[in-house]
Amino acid sequence: MKWTLGLAACLLAAGSGASAQSLATRRATLDRDMPAILAKHKVPSVSAAHIENGRIVLAAGYGEQSAAVPATTDTLYNVASLTKPVSAETVLRLAAKGKLSLDEPMYTHWTDPDLAADPRHKLLTPRIGLSHRTGFPNWRFNLHDKKLAFTGTPGETIGYSGEGYEWVSRFAARKTGIDFETLAKTLIFDPAGMKNTSFTGRPWFAGRVATGSDTAGKPVEPFIRSEYRASDDLHTTASDYARFMIEAMKRKRLTPKLWAERQTVQASTWNTHCAGDKAKACPDELGFGLGWEVQRYGKEVILFHTGADEGEFTLAFFNPRTRTGTVVLTNSRNGALAIVDVLDRIGTDPKLLAFLHSQADY
Repeated sequence: MKWTLGLAACLLAAGSGASAQSLATRRATLDRDMPAILAKHKVPSVSAAHIENGRIVLAAGYGEQSAAVPATTDTLYNVASLTKPVSAETVLRLAAKGKLSLDEPMYTHWTDPDLAADPRHKLLTPRIGLSHRTGFPNWRFNLHDKKLAFTGTPGETIGYSGEGYEWVSRFAARKTGIDFETLAKTLIFDPAGMKNTSFTGRPWFAGRVATGSDTAGKPVEPFIRSEYRASDDLHTTASDYARFMIEAMKRKRLTPKLWAERQTVQASTWNTHCAGDKAKACPDELGFGLGWEVQRYGKEVILFHTGADEGEFTLAFFNPRTRTGTVVLTNSRNGALAIVDVLDRIGTDPKLLAFLHSQADY
């Protein structure tokens, strides 16, 4: 929920009137306003894709991919933690095929050497890892000795953790005997038609990768991995990520049980973010699901995630029932500021905007 801190404060001036406007009007408004938005927030570029009725109906790129190089819909962005939903969906597809169970212990196939002597590692399951209940820190390098350690009991402690996703991906690869990148390509990228997405650098990256920028607008050199990371640093386009979300909207890809579980809060964060007056605009349920943050408003569910590193800020969400959604990618740590303006002009679910409004002083 860290996205709320920077994002919601900007939403005080945003509205949801754009959602009632025609698609052509919304596109024209974006084309007109984006140069000023980028300049105002010191964001070099934005790329967005919007989905309605399970189809990409708008895709656009604005600003500069790098100095004097225009951003286009083919520009590749490091999407940071938007990598996690992709990796989680890969694991869910494996579960749907009976290749693994979300509730089986992972130590039978993978144990990190740092925790081999701690018996609590035997409590870890894929479900616990995907729903941020491992008891791990976000990253081991945040600990004083740089070694992975439990900060709480697995299954009983809620805490956002990239380490948990790395553990799950290694378990999945060792259990299936197939490297995780290949699993993602076979189960997600190929079925979705994602030809512009990779965990690691590829020859076709040349001339297409967005250069990041920090909060002061200074360039941050692109970071491209030579080995996959399941929780971070996926490179893709806005349209390809939208294709992933459309693929995730297809019920037939999961069993009915897994489909329902993906839309269910596995670890509630409602009490943390909805105290006092904030409760009025809060979802009925809020928390970590299996790859996505789950927001439930009555019968409506929004699956939501963001990504943020030194030189980028990204956001994506979709409603599985209505098959609508939006992805917005930026190459700036200030990207949340521009994303709000994009969401307002594209037309964002008013319930989501109202919730973000309520978090403005959080």
